[in-house]
Amino acid sequence: MEKVQGEMEIERWERSEEISEAEKKVIQETWSRVYANCEDVGVSVLIRFFVNFPSAKQYFSQFKHMDDTLEMERSLQLRKHAQRVMGAINTVVENLNDPEKVSSVLALVGKAHALKHKVEPVYFKKLTGVLLEVISEAYGNDFTPEAHGAWTKMRTLIYTHVTAAYKEGILFARGVWGVLLPKW
Repeated sequence: MEKVQGEMEIERWERSEEISEAEKKVIQETWSRVYANCEDVGVSVLIRFFVNFPSAKQYFSQFKHMDDTLEMERSLQLRKHAQRVMGAINTVVENLNDPEKVSSVLALVGKAHALKHKVEPVYFKKLTGVLLEVISEAYGNDFTPEAHGAWTKMRTLIYTHVTAAYKEGILFARGVWGVLLPKW
C-alpha cells in the first residue's frame, strides 16, 4: 500500500517561503556531502520512491515491472534517471543565489514532465519527501533541525516551481493545440 501525505501537510507546504542566506548555506553544505555520493543516494531515493509509491513506476516503461529492489538497483536505466534527478537538484542548489536560473531549470523539468512524460505533479511532492527522508537517514549528523527546516523550504521551492511550469505548459497546450489535458 502506498504512503499518502495528509491533506493539511500538502496545503501547508505548497506556499513557498523565501530561503534565507543562512538556509542557502546550510543547504549547500549538506548537499556537498550528499552529492559526493550522488549515484548511490540517487538510486536509494528512486528505489524507496518506487517501493513507497509503486504507481509512480507507470511512467517508466523501462523499469515499471520491476518489483525486486536488487533488480532496480542493478538497472542501468534507473541509475541513469537517478543521475539526471541528482544533477537537476545539484543545478538548483548551486544556483540558489540566482532565482532566474533556478526558475529556468525547474521550468524545463516541469514542462518536460507535464507535456512529454505526462507525470502527475503530485509525484514531485512525493519524490522530494523521499529525498529528505533518505538524506536525513544517511546524513543524520549533518541533518540538524536547522538543516531539515532549510531543506523543507527547498522541497517547497522545487515543487512550487515545477507545478507553476505544469500549469503554464498545460495552459499553453490547451490554447495552442486545443488539447484536453488534466486540470491539476
